[in-house]
Amino acid sequence: MNGRVIGGRYELSTVIGQGGMGQVWTAYDGRLDRRVAVKLLRPATLSGPATAAEELRRRFVRECRVTAQVDHPGLVTVHDAGSEGDDLYLVMQYVDGADLADHLAEHDPYPWPWAVSVAAQLCAVLAAVHAVPIVHRDLKPRNVMVRPDGTLTVLDLGVASVLDTDTTRLTQTGSPIGSPAYMAPEQAMGGAVGPYTDLYALGILLHELLSGNVPFAGSTALGVLHRHLYEPPLPVRQLRPEVPEALEALVLRLLAKDPQHRPSGAHEVYEALLPLLPARGAPAGPLDPTRPFLRPHAPWPDRASAPAPPVAPPVARPDVATTVDEVKRLLGEGSLTQAVDLLGSILPAAAAEHGEHSPVVRILRKQYATTLMDDGQYRRALPELRRLAEDRAAEAGAADAQTLQFRYEVALCLEQLGETAAALAEYRALLPFHEHGTDQARFFDIRRRIGNLLLAMGDHTAAHQQLQALLYDTERAYGPYHALPTELRRALTRQQQMGRLP
Repeated sequence: MNGRVIGGRYELSTVIGQGGMGQVWTAYDGRLDRRVAVKLLRPATLSGPATAAEELRRRFVRECRVTAQVDHPGLVTVHDAGSEGDDLYLVMQYVDGADLADHLAEHDPYPWPWAVSVAAQLCAVLAAVHAVPIVHRDLKPRNVMVRPDGTLTVLDLGVASVLDTDTTRLTQTGSPIGSPAYMAPEQAMGGAVGPYTDLYALGILLHELLSGNVPFAGSTALGVLHRHLYEPPLPVRQLRPEVPEALEALVLRLLAKDPQHRPSGAHEVYEALLPLLPARGAPAGPLDPTRPFLRPHAPWPDRASAPAPPVAPPVARPDVATTVDEVKRLLGEGSLTQAVDLLGSILPAAAAEHGEHSPVVRILRKQYATTLMDDGQYRRALPELRRLAEDRAAEAGAADAQTLQFRYEVALCLEQLGETAAALAEYRALLPFHEHGTDQARFFDIRRRIGNLLLAMGDHTAAHQQLQALLYDTERAYGPYHALPTELRRALTRQQQMGRLP
């Protein structure tokens, strides 16, 4: 027993997990009389410069905000977040059951209908996560719990983030984020990641459930990553002939080296699994992952259903001026989600009152798009930014600085959403406008993003040429010890270690 109380109400009990983002404890919520899980992080104890601790603090705060955005029964519920002295804390639902790694070990061989049921539930979770958009980037059996009713709960979005290439590529130690056995080739190479990266990890997990082992193992992380890049996986029917051919084919598609050759999304994978799901019979017992499909929403034995929470009455919408003042206050407090909701609600009224192309509406729309991006809601920000870019281009021209800024943000949204080809095309279209401009940092940034997107698409030769030329130019502009050329050299060295240089 620890006995320490966090946030004035959560009494820590036992450490149940430890990783890159800190410790996870079981705890007792004294106010609501329930058991919870508390994740703790102490940035000040990290080695290295203070900026590294601040970056980790920022990542942790973003984890809290982004995790709380996703509402799905297959994800851990976020209850609370805050700071206590030098610690940051995230309070989550405590999940009872067994993690999938232990579940697999206790049921060897794993029945293939169970594997299908697990994969289908994970697809439902990934579809919700990718819609935010978030990429989990560390999907593995230890991060999946099988609950007593057979439903799955995905844990640890701690290394997941809104798709941000600045934090996607490396951790503070310079290592790729994720677990080598489940890491997609583009993730291992440091390229841009997307929903397709989680689908690859799902393929590894499904292969492991069906065969008992991951398809690519080795004595060193580098050796494992090399196998991901170069070796084809062994078809599972060679190990278990009773596995349906359609399931084997799906696993091989998920494990395609080129992200473009994998399924288009979690929805497509679910549709492929649907004909293979169990349709009749009774669950085999506790922790049977087929139960949600055999008896959907069936009550647990001896458990009563909880009443639905009351629905709050609708709140009247204030006028434009009042809302603008409230938005300023919320932004000042960092309450982005509330600010987004208010801005979205007031835009139609402002357009009706002042006109769609009036200065006040443009200012509101720009603030709305910016706040959506700050809040990680790239899917909603994209159409707003496209409209702003088109309106500004019609008014001031394609080379106008504000037009280019809007288009750059459009490209960022596309990249964050995993629309790699579209993002690449947009960045390439922007490049000539910045080649002889005054914003050298933006010119270099666009070139770096193009290189990382080429890596994600599997075009390693073009990516190497892009990053090598950028390294030469940034060394001339900034000197060899600046952060950007240092990072580029590290990326090129990683390509060389993986044998991906042309």
